[in-house]
Amino acid sequence: MTIRFGRAVCCDLAAAERREWIVTNGIGGYASGTIAGLLARRYHGLLVAAAHRPVGRVILIPKIDESVSYGGAEHPLGSNRWADGTIAPAGHLNIESFHLEGTSPVWRFACADAIVEKRIWMAHGANATFVRYGVERATAPLRLTFDVFVDGRDHHGSTRAGDPPVEVSIEDDGFRFAAAGGARAGVVTCDGVSWTIDPVWYYGFDLARERERGLSHVDDHLRAASGTIELAQGQSCTIELRADEPADPRVDASCESFAAREADVIAGWRKAAGPAAGRAPAWIERLALAADQFVVDRAAGKTVIAGYPWFEDWGRDTMIALPGLALATGRPDVARSILETFAGFVDQGMIPNRFPDAGTTPEYNTVDATLWYVLALHDYWTATGDDECVRHLFPALAEIVDWHVRGTRFGIKADAADGLLAAGESGVQLTWMDAKVGDLVVTPRIGKPVEINALWLNALAAIAEMAQTAGAARAEYDRLAAHARSGMARFWNPAFGFCFDVIDGPSGYDAALRPNQLLAVSLAESALTNAQMRAVVDVCARALVTSYGLRSLAPDDPAYRGRYEGDPSSRDGAYHQGTVWAWLLGPFALAHRRAYGDPAQALAFLDPLEDALSGYGIGTLGEICDGDAPHAPRGCIAQAWSVAQALQAWTTLTKELCAS
Repeated sequence: MTIRFGRAVCCDLAAAERREWIVTNGIGGYASGTIAGLLARRYHGLLVAAAHRPVGRVILIPKIDESVSYGGAEHPLGSNRWADGTIAPAGHLNIESFHLEGTSPVWRFACADAIVEKRIWMAHGANATFVRYGVERATAPLRLTFDVFVDGRDHHGSTRAGDPPVEVSIEDDGFRFAAAGGARAGVVTCDGVSWTIDPVWYYGFDLARERERGLSHVDDHLRAASGTIELAQGQSCTIELRADEPADPRVDASCESFAAREADVIAGWRKAAGPAAGRAPAWIERLALAADQFVVDRAAGKTVIAGYPWFEDWGRDTMIALPGLALATGRPDVARSILETFAGFVDQGMIPNRFPDAGTTPEYNTVDATLWYVLALHDYWTATGDDECVRHLFPALAEIVDWHVRGTRFGIKADAADGLLAAGESGVQLTWMDAKVGDLVVTPRIGKPVEINALWLNALAAIAEMAQTAGAARAEYDRLAAHARSGMARFWNPAFGFCFDVIDGPSGYDAALRPNQLLAVSLAESALTNAQMRAVVDVCARALVTSYGLRSLAPDDPAYRGRYEGDPSSRDGAYHQGTVWAWLLGPFALAHRRAYGDPAQALAFLDPLEDALSGYGIGTLGEICDGDAPHAPRGCIAQAWSVAQALQAWTTLTKELCAS
């Protein structure tokens, strides 16, 4: 799928600054920005390095402002919005086109009759970004000038002039910079460029997306140095931006290596998809590339970045995303590494929900991540037949069940009366609907949530099946699964014709219409009758389904919030009260297929995601949208489970069509 924009988008600042690109390096670092070239988020930068792979991310190079001297005229390539609203320079007006080659962003600037191409890529496995400028057309040599801005702050923060001071020194073919106080340092080099070290603070970069989010939205940045080079038609230069750290000799940083690796990703996906690949629309191939961006190295193995630019690796997101990111793309070795990584952190029968960005003690505030872990392992085993892995990890599975039956953290415990899993304590958010405003948990869902028990039933059934391979007795797991299956009948709400969202909560039964009940249909083991499955799908289709995902709450509910906007408290209050979640479209499509037996019709629900690939995070799927039309995209520009669940659902349904 070619994603390309001409002047109608590129020169329209409102359109160009809302379309964001991202390139990643496989260790948690990234480069990200807008088509327009101006900074719109505190997270935007040409080099955001992962200091403690894959976390500890710092902005080293926020941007480069370039200009072209040609034919006696100056043509800016960069753009900035300042705190007073001024746009200067306005280099976006010189963008003739923008497109992605793989995940690499490419601009073509028209400077009178000259065309200058700019492209960006990263070295896989290194904190290094490369920006290449090539003269595609010119009747005479032109001069490129670069103003390079540097930093060294945490990517969640803001920069103020002079704090901390930054030291800049000349190096071979470039310069080195370091913020005082032990902050990260970086190096900028480019053959043939004449550099002038002249540090100057620029005040008041206005960050429009942060302003919308009710956060500090003005940054200062240090222009550390300027460089110039003269290029004729057919000539190019490449600026290397890298963290000042030992080079890994195994890393091939070339543009050709970047493209070849992405070609291998596509080839692996095609092989895994088999005959289904022949039916794939181009946007599905694009999703396979997007999936690769979330898989990163951790010291102990592989993990998954939940979303760019601000999330780290979360247990829940990782396990929900793993089958789509790794198995659907033909990388079972990645899946096994992730499963083994998280198995090493099992504690009291739970995997961590979050590895904090500072690399401190993992947090275990989740009831569902561990259950998703079991299902991810079962999916891996089903796809690969890797009995040895099951035998190796089965002790962790046995520990998970044992702790859940006798009780673990946060009141998580199987109820001996009905076999269902109860969970929750005041002030703690344990399900995926985990927003919290100060000390207030917006959707606490204390009691027995419907999707948790759908997961519990499926986890028990999966462990029972794997027990035989591991040489363990399965009878107790079968008994627990049968008990949970029987208990699931308690979720049916005959008065409304769909499932309660939570039962046995502090206020009794919660009949709010939410999408969580879809997992009781889409997962392999279901306790619902065929008529109940269809009723669940129908009510969700009519009240929750949108083009880009499912609402988290029905619009007729008094608590419904149709727009995700405002300051953090306002946004968190809307997060699971009507906001549309893209990841839910995959489970809905699978549930629809189960209820109606028509995989082609179910696939059609995924089609609008093609448009989403070019409207927010370019070439990927974002986190959320407004519940109200036109369902404006919000949140992270690239979200792992959004990409993974769409890819997994498409693969499952299309393989079924191919087999029929």
